[in-house]
Amino acid sequence: MELAVVGSAQTVTVSDEVFGREYRKDLVHQVVVAYRNAGRAGTKAQKTRSEVTGTTKKFKKQKGGGARHGDYRAPIFVGGGVSFAAKPRSFEQKVNRKMYRGALRSILSELNRHGRLLVVNSIELEQPKTQLLVAKLAELKLGKRPLLVTESGSEGLYLSARNIPYVEVRDVQGLDPVSLVAADHVVVTVDAVKKIEEWLA
Repeated sequence: MELAVVGSAQTVTVSDEVFGREYRKDLVHQVVVAYRNAGRAGTKAQKTRSEVTGTTKKFKKQKGGGARHGDYRAPIFVGGGVSFAAKPRSFEQKVNRKMYRGALRSILSELNRHGRLLVVNSIELEQPKTQLLVAKLAELKLGKRPLLVTESGSEGLYLSARNIPYVEVRDVQGLDPVSLVAADHVVVTVDAVKKIEEWLA
């Protein structure tokens, strides 16, 4: 299939396997959830009644006083333990390489189908200035959350974009399903398209 290059009469020939696949909603959902869960710390910890500091003395007689209690460390009391206390754990979900790459292909294909994938010759700026990048983004008529993808990270482009809200800059190696799904438009350079195709084909 052919992808048009914005601001030029030329086109880029790409593989249907990467940019023309059927959208797999179930696969994309599973991979996005797994990716986000991998970033969770999982360090939340609470104390059970056996771990709370305090006396274990029975503070009232067993009968004749209403509810029966053993000590003040019971979950019903302020300062007592937690009934089902959270403990540190890993939220990691296994996603194999084939599934991960399949989800990326599916997302890129869907972005292309809806006209949200734009190919440009270059996103390089004369100098790292936010004003220059704002003008360039205005020319492309992008949504509020654009994602700019280059073949290899450009420090000048990153410096220009870091003060603009919701604008992300990534190189091909830094692409992930969450950033692709969250973007209104994805702007990719011709060199980055070829590298993505080589990676996912």
